[in-house]
Amino acid sequence: MTTLQRATRGRQQTIEQTVERLPQGVRRLAVQLRTSYSVDQLWQVLTDYEGLSNFIPNLSQSSLLERKGNRVTLAQVGSQQLVLGLKFSAEVQLELTEHRPEGFLQFRMTKGDFRRFEGAWRLQSVPDQTLLLYELTVQGCLGMPIGLIEQRLRQDLSANLLAVESEAARRFA
Repeated sequence: MTTLQRATRGRQQTIEQTVERLPQGVRRLAVQLRTSYSVDQLWQVLTDYEGLSNFIPNLSQSSLLERKGNRVTLAQVGSQQLVLGLKFSAEVQLELTEHRPEGFLQFRMTKGDFRRFEGAWRLQSVPDQTLLLYELTVQGCLGMPIGLIEQRLRQDLSANLLAVESEAARRFA
């Protein structure tokens, strides 16, 4: 587990992150942050599907394709600069299932540039705070440099949580 520290409003904020290396280039990552924003506020930010690319780093496009009850289909494009000037871009079509009462947003890739891309956002109220947890299991396609992708994902997942919290601050402060 990696623990990152950041100063926020005069106090230290802890982001906990774990990476599990599984066979065949599969990586399971989890990152968690404690925030003062409510489950409802964070849920509004996470489910602003058309607006995600406005505040999530390296997400260049997010489009709502379909909504049927608590099932949502999104098309997303992510791109980022890797080492040595290499640029990585990936497209995915995701099916999301919203479990609002439980604060659970599950997703899985139905089409895209990975062999496997699935996970969940979890929101949980704890005394005076909310836990924001993001879990991702990813397997690149043949030829994808999984080491570089893992390194980027480790940085990006923490940045994504901080971006969600910052967007909540922008909307609800």
